[in-house]
Amino acid sequence: MITEEQRAARSRRARDAAVDAGTALGLDASEAEVVYDVFSVVVDLAPAPVVARVPVVTPRGTSSAGFQRTELDVARWLASVGVPTVVPSGLVPAEPVVRDGFAMTFWEKVVDIVPSDYDPVRRMPDVARLHSVLARYPGETGFFPGMRGYVDLAFDDLEGSDLLAADDLARARAEWRLLSPAVESPAGFAAMFPGVSVQVVHGDAPFYNLIETGDTTLYSDYEHVGVAPVEWDLAHTGEEAIAAYEDAAVDLGLRTVDRGVLSAMERVRDLQMVACLALVPQLPLLVEGLSSTVETWRASAPWPG
Repeated sequence: MITEEQRAARSRRARDAAVDAGTALGLDASEAEVVYDVFSVVVDLAPAPVVARVPVVTPRGTSSAGFQRTELDVARWLASVGVPTVVPSGLVPAEPVVRDGFAMTFWEKVVDIVPSDYDPVRRMPDVARLHSVLARYPGETGFFPGMRGYVDLAFDDLEGSDLLAADDLARARAEWRLLSPAVESPAGFAAMFPGVSVQVVHGDAPFYNLIETGDTTLYSDYEHVGVAPVEWDLAHTGEEAIAAYEDAAVDLGLRTVDRGVLSAMERVRDLQMVACLALVPQLPLLVEGLSSTVETWRASAPWPG
């Protein structure tokens, strides 16, 4: 289990790597500081108007580089079609950079950010608008990227661990066996949910990853963008939010929400969060952060109850 001192040292190393990489690319990062440190260390490379994002906590069996390249491509394409979005910095090449063992990306700094309540009901029209644009994305993305192999490896790591009780792990594995075919391939999804369309979606709570400024709202954080049902982005947002999404979706020509798919995606999200317990040795604060989600899952009826 990483100690708080070791985590702080990791953060400093990530900051130093971002500063070194930015400086080598011609940026003045003499006043750089860390502004966020959870799964990624986010570094404001001041006085340059650039922010570096440096992943430091990654699941076993995954690599940041492929996801980062897709994220950069999607962000650039969205900007090119007029979508308000956080964009890769124009001061450096729009590609992942590896420095001192850290893979990182560089983004245009957003200023005048205003506090937000992250209300999913209020933000659902923005999610529908994003879906309507992403449905036309011409590039390649994965199918449920990041999920293939991740859950199985995480459950293996939790075997015999005190992070999850043995009976909980057995239940999680049983539910995952039933649901995993739907996220492993388009054919598997179609077999389980015939006639339900999939498209490129944000992949990671898009309503939460909106940045509000004094004069606009920007989409951000496309690390998990990929092909999936729209319900993957809507899981656990609540009926009122789903209704708000559907109101906007109908006007945009999108399909309505399939409640069967939504229920399945919510359980897959639950299992994704349970699997996140395997990351606790890299990020101990996850114990507290995941506790309510795991308890809610534990209290629910086993899938497909």
